Amino acid sequence: MNALYIRSSRLLLTAALLLGLAACNEPETNEQALAPVAFHASDECHVCGMAISDFPGPKGEAVEKGKVRKFCSTAELLGWWLQPENRTLQAKLYVHDMGRSSWEKPDDHYLIDATSAYYVAGTKLKGAMGAVLATFAKETDAQRLAAEQGGRVLRFDEIDQAVLQPQATMSMDMTDHQQAHGGH
Repeated sequence: MNALYIRSSRLLLTAALLLGLAACNEPETNEQALAPVAFHASDECHVCGMAISDFPGPKGEAVEKGKVRKFCSTAELLGWWLQPENRTLQAKLYVHDMGRSSWEKPDDHYLIDATSAYYVAGTKLKGAMGAVLATFAKETDAQRLAAEQGGRVLRFDEIDQAVLQPQATMSMDMTDHQQAHGGH
């Protein structure tokens, strides 16, 4: 009986160890691991190295397993993301929802998925260097800002390097303006 007890105990212990090792190979749930991270006064932009908190407007971040890259603006985030070597990363992109945040100091409680956000390009709002893209969770909020400040509403997949160039944004606005006024 004692030998049977020892053999059964060893078998159960071996089975428990194997199950434990098998669990180590289970894929992690990326949603929890890739949650947005708060911005801090000491954070520097991954692209330009400037202090992120020195600028108004929405910020961006790319969260990977074990790594977070923060950006002083949504345009810096998207410019970085559009580089071919970055498109292959397993990163989740976040931007501030300016429909629920102040322009001067965006609230990190309202970081949203950048791929589902609405972007307003071509406004006169001040932000970090380069083009300023206001970001929103709701299309109605984006449309309201575009009507108040000028600009146009875009989706994530409509943004390319041309949109991110401030001169291109300004020249597109001038072309729209000239067309609206018959070229005068």
